[in-house]
Amino acid sequence: MAAHRRTDTGTDQLWNEFHAYVNVSSEQLRDWLLTEASGERAFVGSGVDLPQPGGAVLAVLGKRRVDLTEPDRQVMARVVEEIRDLLARRPPAGAADDRWRRALLDLGHDPLRVDADTAG
Repeated sequence: MAAHRRTDTGTDQLWNEFHAYVNVSSEQLRDWLLTEASGERAFVGSGVDLPQPGGAVLAVLGKRRVDLTEPDRQVMARVVEEIRDLLARRPPAGAADDRWRRALLDLGHDPLRVDADTAG
């Protein structure tokens, strides 16, 4: 009996791109977002309000490919596009540019990790 295909080719390609660009684990992203959220507004109310779009990225990282919804696919496509755009506009200082690096980290991409992987 043939295996039943549970996702389409476009979703598979998007999943692979998303996981290639989002190069930190869900635990690392959660820790980063909690650090970023620990400002003045951090613990207002009953829970922690994670910065977006990082919170949405974290939610997608917690899912299996077959459980993705259309909003999840939209988040994934937007994040891949934003990371590509930021990488294409790499500042002269590279990862030493704190603002640029933070923008990437907010999306789940650590440019220092890429540099370390490609340097060796």
